[in-house]
Amino acid sequence: MATVPAVAANGVKIGMASQAYLESKAVKDARVLISDLCRQFYTLGWVSGTGGSITIKVHDDSIPKRHQLIVMSPSGVQKERMVPEDMYVLSPDGSILSQPSPKPYPHKPPKCSDCGPLFLKAYEMCNAGAVIHSHGIESCLVTMINPLSKEFRITHMEMIKGIKGHGYYDELVVPIIENTAYEFELTESLAKAIEAYPKTTAVLVRNHGIYIWGDSWISAKTQAECYHYLFDAAIKLHQLGLDWSTPNHGPIRNVKGYLGNGASASIPVKAVADETHGIEPLLVQDDLDKGVVGAVPIPSDNAGKEEVVAALVANVEAMIRADRKTTALKQLQGRIWRTGFENGELEGVVFEDVPQALEKWHALGIKVYIYSSGSRLAQRLLFGNTSYGDLRKYLSGFFDTAVGNKKETHSYVEISESVGVDKPSEILFITDVYQEAVAAKAAGLEVMVSIRPGNGPLPENHGFKTIKSFSGI
Repeated sequence: MATVPAVAANGVKIGMASQAYLESKAVKDARVLISDLCRQFYTLGWVSGTGGSITIKVHDDSIPKRHQLIVMSPSGVQKERMVPEDMYVLSPDGSILSQPSPKPYPHKPPKCSDCGPLFLKAYEMCNAGAVIHSHGIESCLVTMINPLSKEFRITHMEMIKGIKGHGYYDELVVPIIENTAYEFELTESLAKAIEAYPKTTAVLVRNHGIYIWGDSWISAKTQAECYHYLFDAAIKLHQLGLDWSTPNHGPIRNVKGYLGNGASASIPVKAVADETHGIEPLLVQDDLDKGVVGAVPIPSDNAGKEEVVAALVANVEAMIRADRKTTALKQLQGRIWRTGFENGELEGVVFEDVPQALEKWHALGIKVYIYSSGSRLAQRLLFGNTSYGDLRKYLSGFFDTAVGNKKETHSYVEISESVGVDKPSEILFITDVYQEAVAAKAAGLEVMVSIRPGNGPLPENHGFKTIKSFSGI
């Protein structure tokens, strides 16, 4: 049987393969499929201007997926005009087995996709059957709304169900990496994102686009359509002043000139403490009206920055002394924590039995959510930066005081409806605060009280089952 000789092209080794297999129906079908999909993706705006790309494994039941050949679109060509003969065929390790013939002017010399190294990394780390790289405007704009965010998060949207491993009530998290001048320079960042977010089937590239993969071309295409829909929905919700990242998609809360999802607000806000943290002016006014000790008026917009900052610091200190559990204060806490974690000055502390329990429950398919008076940002920071590593991969979502006070029954009713159980009793709530246990039980949840060092005393005959370690659950 004839083989393709090993030669060099553009510095890339061309490997050995059976000529008959390279001309087989399976390889031809993959070539045709990519050209058809690229024409469709062009109409969607995903591969315009020669940008974007797609790659598919040659399906063969007799060959393990990791050892199947790879068909990949070329780079720098009009994607909507490609024909099957324009595709590259690669070995599993990325060696070129077959390349297109040059075309006359004005066509450029053939070149394998610049996305090649990233495609291969997705194949290697995720055992993918197909990978799509889109330049869809939605995937670009959604990373620009908050230029500091390292993640895109959305929940309670029907199309989330089209993403592998997710349901309507789950929180979808897509990591965001920073763009570079050349595509191949993104490979290391992509690999780190996949490692940090093992559940993800996509990685956003800021100001650039997105990489999406699936077990097959159908899975990758379906998820790509769902991701773009969700990004478009998030952008439109943002334009309407609604927060896409919360279960009820309610109005965005203005905090220090930043919106609830972290995006910059366009209206002036009096509450500014340094360049990045703040609280709501109305919250300060409420403290003044209630006579909270230490609360002081915020100077007008005409006052100097130092005077405004001094007033805000005084109000924040007054709120802390009063142990206020307000959403705005907790959001400020989250931003302060983020700075500390990013600078390596903070580390999340959890009891030693927690990581093992989370890993076990995750393996059993049990969904675990966190409900805390700390903001969702603060929760993600804490569980993402523990001495045991990033534990967020074991968590399905986070709730904070946006759903209500932890000592009020309606908060637990809201959570029960959000996570989508048939009955509240299907939820086990674990707390170390007696009043929270009472409120959760009144909402119909199963409750356990965790006995940990430093806890407040429990009343006699409290009636709750207690544990001293998560290993006892």
